[in-house]
Amino acid sequence: MRTFDQIKKFLADKKVGIAGAGGLGSNVATSLARCGIGHLVIADYDSVTADSLNRQYFFYDQIGRKKVDALQHILGKINPDTKVEAHDIKLTEDKVIELFSDCEVIVEAIGDARIKQRLIESVLVKLPEKNLVIASGLAGYGNNNRFTTEQYDKLWVCGDQEAEVHQLNPPLSPGVGIVANMQANVVLELLLAKD
Repeated sequence: MRTFDQIKKFLADKKVGIAGAGGLGSNVATSLARCGIGHLVIADYDSVTADSLNRQYFFYDQIGRKKVDALQHILGKINPDTKVEAHDIKLTEDKVIELFSDCEVIVEAIGDARIKQRLIESVLVKLPEKNLVIASGLAGYGNNNRFTTEQYDKLWVCGDQEAEVHQLNPPLSPGVGIVANMQANVVLELLLAKD
């Protein structure tokens, strides 16, 4: 076991990639910054919208701003020692490899199923030595016990792996936050296990 100061000192030189800055990505990033992570590489191409404030770690006065810029501002207020490399881009296979190849752990936090699948495949094929922490099944509310973490070699899956997002089963802050924090917790476990 370690003290919080020991954890922060160890995490200060660690680098984590986060693909997506929405409900999952913004919450993962804030949790890791609070724990003392030294360097975050965050990529997203979208802007903050009013209808996403029900689950994303943004504020009303940030509506219309690029998510990566808004998140970089928030993270600076949470932990000014966390270096944030923000990329306002839509991730392609080449960009995934370019941006995240020197990250120790990669977090998938993408809402678009096609982009999510391409990212997962790219990392598994081209960066097979990297731990990849993804989310699957986080829509709705209630039944906290449905959420689990499953490991498949270097792939970690957080969520219930069933609850798909649709109009009658929307993503809401509690479920998204639980799964995002499960992802952040896996990242910490992986990084701190190297000590």
